[in-house]
Amino acid sequence: MDTKRIVITGGPGSGKTALINYLEKEGYPVMHEISRDVILEAQKEGIEQLFLENPILFSEKLLEGRLKQFHEGKKFTAPILFYDRGMPDVTAYMDFVATHYPENFCETCKKYRYDEIFVLPPWEEIYEQDNERYESFEQAEKIFNFLKKGYENYGYKIHEVPVGTIKDRVENILNHLKNTP
Repeated sequence: MDTKRIVITGGPGSGKTALINYLEKEGYPVMHEISRDVILEAQKEGIEQLFLENPILFSEKLLEGRLKQFHEGKKFTAPILFYDRGMPDVTAYMDFVATHYPENFCETCKKYRYDEIFVLPPWEEIYEQDNERYESFEQAEKIFNFLKKGYENYGYKIHEVPVGTIKDRVENILNHLKNTP
């Protein structure tokens, strides 16, 4: 049995992390987001906002970490493995800030494929800024559009998860997966 690799993505303030945590509590295996770890590691080294100061280095670290997660996913025997963001998130964010990136970023995204992509729209009622989330809500809306376009550019069909309770959103995702061969 091949494990289906399912990406849950969305811009900041979309409820993505809460949804991933809920799935994990329900017994589904997940690969957690690594962005905050990269940010905190850089802050320990005295770089307050690595993405803003050196977007290529930040993105390289993210892509490496997500590729590592992808390979670790081969060890799973569960029918479904959820990823909190996928590799194409890296190029989508780089496109959002209009920063050129090495061609190997795209090659990696094309070579290592996920099975399904679910994107969560920004949700103003739950949106909060903090030390690691410095984008405004308007920027979160733009990021959402770049994420959708980014995944579509790699040939993925995007499934948008409507705003609602975590339980409703999870049911939306699981019902779609049940009805997909």
